[in-house]
Amino acid sequence: MGFLEVDNITKTFGGLVALKDLSFEVKEGEIVGIIGPNGAGKTTLFNIMTGFYRPDQGKVIFRGENITGLRPYQICKKGIARTFQLTKPFANLSVLENVKIGAYNRVSSDKEAQEEALAVLELVGLYERRNEIASCLSVGHRKNLELARALATKPQVLLLDEVMSGLNPKETNEIIMSVRKIHMKGITILLVEHVMRVIMTLAQRIIVLHFGIKIAEGTPKEICEDPKVIEAYLGDRYEIAGSE
Repeated sequence: MGFLEVDNITKTFGGLVALKDLSFEVKEGEIVGIIGPNGAGKTTLFNIMTGFYRPDQGKVIFRGENITGLRPYQICKKGIARTFQLTKPFANLSVLENVKIGAYNRVSSDKEAQEEALAVLELVGLYERRNEIASCLSVGHRKNLELARALATKPQVLLLDEVMSGLNPKETNEIIMSVRKIHMKGITILLVEHVMRVIMTLAQRIIVLHFGIKIAEGTPKEICEDPKVIEAYLGDRYEIAGSE
């Protein structure tokens, strides 16, 4: 029995094919990077895996169970959580209150939710800002808050959708450290990212999408050297990616 399987997923929007016959497996404990040009289908894939979209064909199997078509909150309770490209915290609530809302996915008492939220904030480096109002946070700290809210649901699998976008190098390094700490706790991670340094630093395996089709899969070194990937995506970034 596989841990997490995407089996022959196809998704269209009108005449646009967002994903076509996409299949791959993720092993428990892996960090898998998913890359590709804008419009390659990466966020659509995450939306299907977390119940926001239903595929036209194919299925998502988690720990031997077909979870295709379940609602997002049901999939979250199964153990799959995600972040979003655009952070949308509860702006008028504190950082701590935002994370506590995520913690209620697993616990029922306020005391347990508070303890879980504080532990997560410590992990992602936001403990000192726990009482600040979310709307007052910088972009970098909002990204960390998005990470913390997902993490508070106690996922077995965490899908990170461009969690580094818009960050400066210092903020990017802080998120990389947070992701490594999360991974060390045994959480499996799927990472959609355009910052090649991040993908090459974190991912153990990379899947490349182009116009909704998987064109390559392999180690970071294999992906950097794949002619199809260089032509479709890396281009001028090949030198940078290959030297990381």
